[in-house]
Formats: sequence, structure tokens, C-alpha cells
Amino acid sequence: MNTKNEPRIGSREEWLAARLRLLAEEKELTRRSDELARQRQQLPWVRIDKEYRFESAVGPVTLEDIFGGRSQLLIYHFMFGPEYATGCASCSAVADGFDRLVVHLNAHDVTLAAVSRAPFARLAEFRRRMGWTFPWMSSFGGDFHFDFGVGFTAAQQDDGGIEYNYRREPPWPARTGEGMASRMEGTPVGDSAALAGIDVATYTRERPGVSAFVRHDGAVHHTYSTFARGLDSLWSVYQWLDRAPLGRNETGIWLRHRDRYGDRDGRPSNTSKAT
Repeated sequence: MNTKNEPRIGSREEWLAARLRLLAEEKELTRRSDELARQRQQLPWVRIDKEYRFESAVGPVTLEDIFGGRSQLLIYHFMFGPEYATGCASCSAVADGFDRLVVHLNAHDVTLAAVSRAPFARLAEFRRRMGWTFPWMSSFGGDFHFDFGVGFTAAQQDDGGIEYNYRREPPWPARTGEGMASRMEGTPVGDSAALAGIDVATYTRERPGVSAFVRHDGAVHHTYSTFARGLDSLWSVYQWLDRAPLGRNETGIWLRHRDRYGDRDGRPSNTSKAT
């Protein structure tokens, strides 16, 4: 952690004056956020005619099956590729908040699920380790991740055919790390790849994102997707850190799987226990 910024010490009166100025800015941001939410909901809905198949805890399912009888579906594109040794540590930190959230979303006619490209048996094993219960499906062997801009082939990577977050990337090798990693020193993408037990090229052929779907007039429609730092507001740990005295205070990848904070290499300490 970086703690080199010196605090500004002041009086209570100075603090209150500065806080009131900041409050005006925060209120403006809230109003702007409300307006952006309204605009998201006004995006056109795109009917999905392709039949996607997934593996789940109950066997093969379709995209419509994942809705679980509800009208709305939010899918978190979890970075866990077929070659990964374990799920992405950053995606895991995001997913740590899902279990207590899904019950509230379900009560509001929304299903939240994760989808990854690794075979389902690998997902199920990791899910048990992490103690998660939220729905998690495998798109292994299918086109879902590729069609929704979060999975790519080695050929696309080498030929400059990766288009992520609505932008085309240069051919590999190139600087990677859109979003949080691009703000960090060192080799954050390489560090993240190491935590997943995979090389950087393979690691970056998977990308995080969220996609939204709705059932309407007997069909499934795609309504919204966001990627990279568009996920920041859904990442609860960073929302808390943004309100802590030292903020995000990071110079490199510090997140680990929650049972792997034993040392800087991400290995368990003597007191760490997998859930």
C-alpha cells in the first residue's frame, strides 16, 4: 500500500467548509448518476435469436432458463478461462458480494448469475472452495463469451482482432490493463495472471463485464453491457475504499482470493482456511 501522501491537518471549521463544498459536488454526481441510469433504461432492446447453451448445477440450460422465471437477468462475465488454474482474483473479490445480494434482486424480479468459459466441474470446485451459492454457469465450447465481447481467441489477439469495451486493441504483444490496472505501477496484469496460474497472453483473452437481459413478448432481449471501469460502481470494496481516509491507496495488484491473504505471493498463511 502507498501511504506517502501527507495528511492535511486543519480545524473543525476548515473541515466543515471543505466538506460542504464537496457535498455540493457529490450531490451533482448523484443527480448525474440518476440521469445516466435513466438513459441506460432507454437503450433499445436487441432480440436474441441465437440459442446459447450452458452447463449448470442442474445440467444443460438455455439463456432463458437462467432467468429462473423472472423477467430480468444480470450476468457477470467472470474471468475463468478453460486454461486458468483458478478464477481471477479481482473477479472473485467482486463475486464475494453476490450471495447476500441475490435474495434482494430476486425479490425485485431480477436474477443475478455469473458465466465463465471454464468447464462447469472446475467452476463448481472453485465455488465450493469460496463458499459461494449464487448461480454460476459454464459457456465452455459455446459462443456466448465471444459474442458478448468478453472472450477472444489467440488469433484475434495476434491479429489485432480484439475489440473490448467498444474499442479495438493493437495486436499482441501490447500494453494491456484497461481500467484499474492501467492506473497501477509495476506489472499489474502479469501479477493478476500469476494469481490465476496462467500466462499473461492467455489471461487477457478473458475479460470482465456485466450484461443485462429481459424477457419480453416471448423472446429474450439484450439491453445493456458494461466493461472495464464501467464495473467500478458494482465493486463494493472500492466503493468503501473511496470513502476511507487513504482512498484506494494502491500501486499494484493487492487483491487476493479471500482465503489467500497470507503473503504477497497469494499463498495461504498458516492460519488461512479455505471456505
